Order: sequence, then C-alpha cells, then structure tokens
Amino acid sequence: QLQFVESGGGLVQPGGSLRVSCTASGFTLRNSPIGWFRQAPGKEHEGVSCVTEGDGPTVYADSVKGRFTISRDNAKNTVSLQMNNLKPEDTGVYYCAVVFQTTSIQPKCLLRPADDYWGQGTQVTVSS
Repeated sequence: QLQFVESGGGLVQPGGSLRVSCTASGFTLRNSPIGWFRQAPGKEHEGVSCVTEGDGPTVYADSVKGRFTISRDNAKNTVSLQMNNLKPEDTGVYYCAVVFQTTSIQPKCLLRPADDYWGQGTQVTVSS
C-alpha cells in the first residue's frame, strides 16, 4: 500500500528555520489534499497545515499561522512545510498524510487524516 516518506527534520535553536518534505512513490500527490501533522512526547498528534487538491486553498493551525508555509513541487511530487521562527513547542515528530476536504464549490482541505498511509515521520527538535 501507499507509504509516505518524510525528510528534512533536525535540531535547531529557537528562532531558527527548517524545511520538511513529503513524497510517495507511485502516487501523485497533486491529486490529493495533503496535510502535515506532528506529535510531541506524551501528546496526541495535531494537525499543523494542509493544502487542498490541485494547489487549492491552504489551512494552518493557529499555533503556526504566520510562521509556517505549506507548498507543492509537482515536478518533484513533493509537499513541503517551511517552518520559520521555530519555538520549543514546535518540537515533535512530523508526519504527512492524505486529509479530508470539503465538498463545496471551492473545496478546502481539513486537518483530519483520511487514511492510514503514514510514513516514519521526521524528528524536529527546537532547543537551545
């Protein structure tokens, strides 16, 4: 079955930046709404951001709005999350997944995973 591969995590100081990326072989990410989720130790995973199918509208959690940017590179079949001005509370394992979206005239993605196709995740640690 489909399996995502996440990369780009690492250790950064508060205020620093990282770019995490997601890809999947044999599957065109452009055709689906894709979201990023994260899980901190002892906490449930939370939705961070998503992009609607076909480069449609994007959604951001309030905690990252203005700091993170999600984007597609369709030539490389990837979805990336640029994370700027990182804070210690951003620490966690970051995962990508297919998400639900609305069925309105102009669909919009939702921060809810739609299936069980998860990768191994990539660790992001923000610490001084």
